[in-house]
Amino acid sequence: MGWIPRMISNVWPRNWRLQSKQTGAMEDKMIRVLFVCMGNICRSPTAQGVFRHLVEREGLDHLIATDSAGTIDYHAGKPPDRRARETAQRRGLDLSDLRARQAKAADFDTFDYVIAMDRDNYADLRRLCPEGQEAKLHLFMDFAPHLEAREVPDPYYGGPAGFDRVFDMVEQASLGLLERIRQERL
Repeated sequence: MGWIPRMISNVWPRNWRLQSKQTGAMEDKMIRVLFVCMGNICRSPTAQGVFRHLVEREGLDHLIATDSAGTIDYHAGKPPDRRARETAQRRGLDLSDLRARQAKAADFDTFDYVIAMDRDNYADLRRLCPEGQEAKLHLFMDFAPHLEAREVPDPYYGGPAGFDRVFDMVEQASLGLLERIRQERL
């Protein structure tokens, strides 16, 4: 039975749509997840890459789309930090297709889950968030309550061990986030 999701994901388009029986209109059933840190070159692209890999491994890539952004635009258009890419590559993930961009208020219209890496990112996103969309905003580590840390630390000014720590934390929170999505939306 494990082959069915993989087979289906290879047949269905990435932007899975269903025709509504009530209105006849096409409904977009894709669940969209946005990961946000400050510059969008370390934590949020790592989270996007890890979560994207998990979604693909579970055969859900026809149902769940990912993206990442930063609260600042300083690195817009740039790839993830070399150390983040190297850490991901050592663990079998490729982040080379990702490019930094700045988060915007319209992201709350596009995404079902807007995931902040730390409290400062959360506060910045809260200011961007249109009224009525607050339930979409989450702190990433809330999906890993068994870990003591409540924020994903920024590894930018540290050494390689910081990137490994971030990767480990992101893996745990990604499992919790996928479980929440399964409970709420799938």
